[in-house]
Amino acid sequence: MRVVVTGAAGFIGSHLAQALAAAGRDVLAVDSRKRGASTANIAELARAGLTIIDRDLVTDDLADLADVDIVLHLAGRPGVRTSFGAGAADTHRDNVVATERLVAACAATRPRFVFASSSSVYGDADRPCDEDDRIDPRSPYARSKSDAETLVRGSGLPAVVLRYFSVYGPRQRPDMAFHRFIEAALDGSPAPLYGDGGQSRSFTFVGDVVGATIRAASVPVPPGTIINVGHPVTVRVRDALDRIGTLLGAPPPTVTKDRAPGDVTRTWAGTARASHLLGWNATTGLDDGLAQQIAWHRRRRRG
Repeated sequence: MRVVVTGAAGFIGSHLAQALAAAGRDVLAVDSRKRGASTANIAELARAGLTIIDRDLVTDDLADLADVDIVLHLAGRPGVRTSFGAGAADTHRDNVVATERLVAACAATRPRFVFASSSSVYGDADRPCDEDDRIDPRSPYARSKSDAETLVRGSGLPAVVLRYFSVYGPRQRPDMAFHRFIEAALDGSPAPLYGDGGQSRSFTFVGDVVGATIRAASVPVPPGTIINVGHPVTVRVRDALDRIGTLLGAPPPTVTKDRAPGDVTRTWAGTARASHLLGWNATTGLDDGLAQQIAWHRRRRRG
């Protein structure tokens, strides 16, 4: 069985591509160096023996990527804060236009198509978000994910949309909160804390997200189904900071910044559909997941 993973040099994509290869799948790991693909993660994939394809989904030919059994589409431009202003055009390009072209390329071959969306489409949550809830995207990034969902669901492909919730773990991007906080605790340089830290998130370990994504590629579900992929327990950012400090023996130094545009007060994953349709539940607690991420930071520092 041949599987394409787009965004394979990304934080989540690199873990997913390696897990599929370890399970015996023929994986085509697709990413674009000119669009900022991580050279460190590309090196990890190469060491694991994966086939790496350097491809821009907006400008390059995609016909060969569609001639497979499964397409796992994780490529895109991440980040709520950087999607405002000058970043809006690149966010639309990499998240909407790229998805539109990939979906069109798959029209004839009709592979199983799994699209990685985001919990940001919901806006603020005052209860666990249900996949049928009205969405409220509050940033260009969130709108780009909502627009891409519409493209995927209207494509006629046997497609599944996964809404990921606040993923963390080894290889997390340097711009993400836990990466910044752990590095701050290890080297003593303050990391930015946006707002008062009272924001709550359904922090979800990358290994759990990979497991859900693989299940979505293999378990029969109705085409166009949306499924939340998140931990059902929400944790405040300042409480996560305290846990990082406890695990490292020193609190991460921070400098308070204004609340970022588009930053919601709370995300909260409703997980009944993932449990029912995929037989999946997040099983990694925050302390265990943070310990694994901290261990990765220490290995990385040792070279």
